[in-house]
Amino acid sequence: MMKFEFATAGQILFGAGRIREVPGTAAEMGTHALLLCGREPERAAPLKKELEAAGMEVCIFRIPGEPDTARVIQGSEFARKQQCDTVIALGGGSVLDAAKAIAALMRNSGDLFDYLEVVGKGRAIENDPAPCIAIPTTAGTGAEVTCNAVLESRKHKVKVSMRSPRMLPRLAVADPELTLSQPPEITASCGMDALTQLIEAFVGRNANPLTDGICREGIRRAGRSLQKAYEQGNDLSAREDMCLAALLGGLALANAKLGAVHGMAAPLGGMFSLAHGTVCAALLPHVMEVNIRALSQRDADSPSLQRYHEIGKILCENPEALAQDGLSRIQAICRALHIPPLRKFHLTEKDAEMIIPKARNASSMKGNPLMLTDGEMREILQKSIQE
Repeated sequence: MMKFEFATAGQILFGAGRIREVPGTAAEMGTHALLLCGREPERAAPLKKELEAAGMEVCIFRIPGEPDTARVIQGSEFARKQQCDTVIALGGGSVLDAAKAIAALMRNSGDLFDYLEVVGKGRAIENDPAPCIAIPTTAGTGAEVTCNAVLESRKHKVKVSMRSPRMLPRLAVADPELTLSQPPEITASCGMDALTQLIEAFVGRNANPLTDGICREGIRRAGRSLQKAYEQGNDLSAREDMCLAALLGGLALANAKLGAVHGMAAPLGGMFSLAHGTVCAALLPHVMEVNIRALSQRDADSPSLQRYHEIGKILCENPEALAQDGLSRIQAICRALHIPPLRKFHLTEKDAEMIIPKARNASSMKGNPLMLTDGEMREILQKSIQE
């Protein structure tokens, strides 16, 4: 008997120019907004001005890089001191994840580590977070529609999640115009993250009929437009496809979970402070290759193997294509996007041995189509480092 659940943000606005609807909606949620942004607060200045014109007080707080536990604690303390009642995030996945965590801490007692998985107590969030509006400026993580915040614990050298269904943003606004200024390398890494999430949610153990349709559409759009968005950054149609692919990837992963790429990316990102999308892009073709081979050898009747064949058909736009054709297409996309091997970031094969046990403990690894052996995980990491 089939059983599944599906949850997402309270409201989703998608389309060019929809950021202009944010001030009016935000003013209905509160009177004093904490506006989170990335390294360049001037990018948030127009939205700040419009929020203030709508009658809100606005305080800006920066998330200058990958969100770490110390910065999130600082943000929550700043929000309380300023008596903020609403959180608005304008930026990439790092900014959105930090916003969700800060919004939760604003309304719940205790320390951040009370709520973190793996390195904390994993305590459930009891109270609804402060209203949170998530506005991505990159097309990658889909964090605007997920119920967790991925944070780096520098003390433990790992990335972990604060997670609760209550953490879904009240409003998600995906405006493709905001991604037109993405440089090619960010377009590539974020786009590969989105594509990875769609593929892993589609072939994983927790797939369901709702996420299946979402993933098929997202894979199709990313497959046809990622390279175009990389090469022609001002192509609004390609940017729209990638924004939608990222949004669909977030919807899928929030409800069907992920797999070995993200299972390995979490400890890699924490131990070496690597950008998440860059790690996913380097891992994806090798995880696909090993998963397809392992399924063919150990579970040839697996629905996941059939889904890999379907991915081949979608990506190649060919009803006769198979899993290997899909893998070849992913490899070709990685070459076109100039995805670097992880050795470019000074990783060595010796580092792979430290990653394997940590990856086994990652929650995403549990969604992989099958349990990989240490040898298979070592092969993936070695190829990701060298090739």
